[in-house]
Amino acid sequence: MKTYMKEKIDTFRQEHKNRARLLINCPDQPGIVAAVSQFLYEHNANIIESNQYSTDPDRGEFFMRIEFEIPELKSQIKNLEEEFQAIRKQFDMEATFKYVDQLKKVAIFVSKEPHCLLELLWEWQSGDMIADIGLVISNHETSREIVESLGIPYYYIPANKDIREQVEQKQIELLREYNVDLIILARYMQILTPHFVGTFKNQIINIHHSFLPAFIGAKPYERAYNRGVKLIGATSHYVTNDLDEGPIIEQDISRVDHRDNAEAMKKIGQSVERSVLARAVKWHLDDRIIVYGNKTIVF
Repeated sequence: MKTYMKEKIDTFRQEHKNRARLLINCPDQPGIVAAVSQFLYEHNANIIESNQYSTDPDRGEFFMRIEFEIPELKSQIKNLEEEFQAIRKQFDMEATFKYVDQLKKVAIFVSKEPHCLLELLWEWQSGDMIADIGLVISNHETSREIVESLGIPYYYIPANKDIREQVEQKQIELLREYNVDLIILARYMQILTPHFVGTFKNQIINIHHSFLPAFIGAKPYERAYNRGVKLIGATSHYVTNDLDEGPIIEQDISRVDHRDNAEAMKKIGQSVERSVLARAVKWHLDDRIIVYGNKTIVF
């Protein structure tokens, strides 16, 4: 499996070696799109996709994502970024170039329940989630066999609130060793410290098993059942130090009724969790998300 995925990733990199993305946000004003488009034209770029959004054309915030191709891109990266500085300065712009063949290195954290992990591995195996899964970290041994059968390193690190800082230090060392760009909490049932969250700002995606802001915290399905809800859902968000209140990336729901007890709701909810987390992760990997305050712009 490891050889198969390596070949698939190598093919992707070769096919996208000349493709890049430009993410922009700045105060809205006339001329931004024209200036960026003209700049890319002058660098022989072919624009593949372009999306933009303004919170308010009159002194609002402007956001843009452009995907483009340039022949022999690798030899032009330095000049491209240096020459874009003039536009960045002109429009007081935050702008980031992303190069598609530079795959993001991913770490997946999981506890006992493997359903979200399995969905991510399936998306990865099928080629629908293009990433370099560097490692899986867990405070249980439950998923070791599944993960290692795919050639992915599996690290078992027992964790609880009494040893949280020591555990996170081991985790951070591993994440740095593997040069991880994105951490996915695939139902990892441990609270992260402010130090850990601050070390990986906007690089940790969580799946919360309720339709936030409803039922924040533990046992949401039991609480939903006791409340008699007719809709249950899941929310994927970036992790911040405010528990379950980080910028929301994706949400979805499913209908339930009085015949569904807490266990039935949980099964339905797990299906929603899998798909919501997978979509959020793929959007991040495709550079489709710009974080703005405690919100996200998703193109």
